[in-house]
Amino acid sequence: MQNLVAGLRERVLAGGSITNEEAYALADITDTAALEELLEAAEAVTKRFSPRKFDSCSIVNARSGRCPENCKWCAQSAHYTTGCKEYAIVDRGECRAAAEACARHGIGRLSLVASGRAARGEALEQMAEALAEVRERYGLDTCASLGLLGREELQRLRDAGVRRYHCNLETAPSFFPSLCTTHTIADKLTTIRTARELGLEVCSGGIIGMGESMRQRAELALALREAEPVSIPLNILCPIPGTPLEHAKPLTEREVLHTVAVFRMVHPRVQLRFAGGRDRLSREGQLRAMRIGVNGAIVGDLLTTVGSTVAEDRRLTAEAGYEF
Repeated sequence: MQNLVAGLRERVLAGGSITNEEAYALADITDTAALEELLEAAEAVTKRFSPRKFDSCSIVNARSGRCPENCKWCAQSAHYTTGCKEYAIVDRGECRAAAEACARHGIGRLSLVASGRAARGEALEQMAEALAEVRERYGLDTCASLGLLGREELQRLRDAGVRRYHCNLETAPSFFPSLCTTHTIADKLTTIRTARELGLEVCSGGIIGMGESMRQRAELALALREAEPVSIPLNILCPIPGTPLEHAKPLTEREVLHTVAVFRMVHPRVQLRFAGGRDRLSREGQLRAMRIGVNGAIVGDLLTTVGSTVAEDRRLTAEAGYEF
């Protein structure tokens, strides 16, 4: 196994890529010494290809709750009783306040995130107008995560100056049907392909710790090659009381680091982004994850879970060798 890791390290550092079978072999590592060699390989790849500027973004939860989809992990699904806040559209003043905070703290991108299968009609129009104001008034890049949009809706966002569209695959294609039956991975990839065709960058990742195997985490990494994302957010499940996954077993730091390393070897040049749940790692665990692959983060409010402060993010990124 160590010969395999060493060979893959050299190939990826030389600009090559690993095969599906090799990614699964990395996922199968159980030996501590071999895993450490993999982490070191991922760190070398990160140093070679990652910009030293840490990519930061923040989000506004533009519409909350009452979602008709039945994703088993989500606080916002109407299928479960979670106590999630419910509102149809966020006040424009809250978007302005978030944009002002981003500009003040040096956060370069703001994203609007909405519950529901897809934002349409007047709701979409209001969000597009808010995003246009964020870009024009505050000089921020903008991103949107508004569900399974079609060409017309995505074009409206593009016309509003939105640069990036977010649509997570969430988990391995082999595991997704056990977690959600109201839409499919194919639905997601249709939206992603359309976004790319319209010239939008794609942000797409998933959640780990929902009961999937290590091999299925590698499967997700490989499936994301089809999405061609510029950014891959990695969420660590925060079990929400009232959802079917409320009693999910927490991942160990070893499992999280193993996952980050596999993702970095599969995607040497893509931004790997800390998203929800990173506070479940120790500070040292977060630092190691950043050194072996994570070179971006969602900072500030993290949807329905508590995130970290910008000041602490600055300290962490500096200690990991990045500029915030």
